[in-house]
Amino acid sequence: MIDTMAKPPNRPAAADSPPIQEQYILQNEQVVMVDGTGVKSSKGSIAVRVPALHDHIITARLNVPANAKALQEAQHHFEAALLDLERQFPPTPTGVATTVAWGLPYFHHYIPALGKTSDFFKAGTRYPAYLPVDLQTSKTEGHTVYALQEARTFPSDQPPPGFGAVRLEQNDMAVLLRSDSIANIKAAQNALFGSGSNQGGSLFKVTSIRQGFSGGGFYGQQGLPSKLALAANIPGAQWIPRQAQGFLGFATTLDSNMGPGNIGSLETLPGLTDQWPHGYFKQGTTMGLSHLFQDLVTWYEQNYPKYADRVQAMLQPGLSPAPAPGTYALQPPGQSEAQVAQGVRKYHAYGHSGSMSEVDSTTSPTTSNYGKAYPTGTTIPVRGDFDTLDNPFHYTSDPTADHYSKKPAAGLHFIQFQPTIAIFNRVRLSMDGYYPDRTLPIAPRSPHAGINSVLHTTHRQNYLVPPRRHRSFPLAEFLV
Repeated sequence: MIDTMAKPPNRPAAADSPPIQEQYILQNEQVVMVDGTGVKSSKGSIAVRVPALHDHIITARLNVPANAKALQEAQHHFEAALLDLERQFPPTPTGVATTVAWGLPYFHHYIPALGKTSDFFKAGTRYPAYLPVDLQTSKTEGHTVYALQEARTFPSDQPPPGFGAVRLEQNDMAVLLRSDSIANIKAAQNALFGSGSNQGGSLFKVTSIRQGFSGGGFYGQQGLPSKLALAANIPGAQWIPRQAQGFLGFATTLDSNMGPGNIGSLETLPGLTDQWPHGYFKQGTTMGLSHLFQDLVTWYEQNYPKYADRVQAMLQPGLSPAPAPGTYALQPPGQSEAQVAQGVRKYHAYGHSGSMSEVDSTTSPTTSNYGKAYPTGTTIPVRGDFDTLDNPFHYTSDPTADHYSKKPAAGLHFIQFQPTIAIFNRVRLSMDGYYPDRTLPIAPRSPHAGINSVLHTTHRQNYLVPPRRHRSFPLAEFLV
């Protein structure tokens, strides 16, 4: 049904170049200039990245014995399946972009100690000492903190009634597939998780399949969020702007709000981790993966019925832009922590992006380890969030624990890539009004606390995304 609803974006032809090492970077993702309605225009002044139309995530546990021989065979088998897939499709939105990520359960259970000496590690290095070290947080806390940490909950995290506690998942791995074509994604899913001898399915026990979509309206067409929510009779769907990139009506991939180039890699910014210049995980990153329900009735009809209300909740209080006839592409003005606190004193409210704008960015002019100069205020994380009608997943191996339902629901599969999970945690806490030196005097789920009152978190897990060269069963080659 989706393929009949939206035409693929008019993307320029991809250069015939090999895949880059940074798995998390979507190659050949174009940037277009849009007007305030979020539509490409010759008079547009806002740069927006055009994401792939469709995203699927498959999570899994391993179906491989925890010994060196089995893991090394699995490493070669899965990499062969990945290479076959890349020969069939370029790693771009017109083909299919594949990102393989690994959770702490994989490292803890399958890589307890490294048996071989290498250029990266000494023989006998035990879990977790081979993981990338978060140098900045380690210095602040006075003990070793790793770039990859277990997922945690946050003050505003609240599942829907009857769901129970937020599920902090323990998957061994996850694969993110991004493409403008559902057919390409299905082919990739089959290549990596199918049962054929040249496919990877025998290595895994799939725990969930998560499907979603983003955009479709940058060229004036009706976007997928509006089309699909209306088709599924989602409460509040009639209020979604026609061209909206997401259910809440705002463009979420503003170029200024996305980390440029490889800034999100473990090694790029000096002093963040120990992966520069020769780390095993150099050109990798960390990934936070969450699922949230979005309450569209509360967003459009109850808490924020006016356009200005939604602008102030999404950006910051005090803004009164002219109403846009379609979706909303607004360049956030950016706020310091002091300005956010000042806004709370004046309006007794703060906005979603305003609360995070300083915490997720460089705080001074910074030159990367690659010689790239980043001005103050350059965003570091790269978001990959996309809407879904999953409830909460398209497929789950544990429908009771995941509260699976066939009834469609407005949701969000939220992905964010950043050098360390500590950065994700700091950004997420600021969204709730919690800063290292102060806490804003507003309840985290108050309608005055950005968009928190319309979000209901159900699942979280953090992953390490290795560079492409180590994407298949990382570190297995050092086992004996």
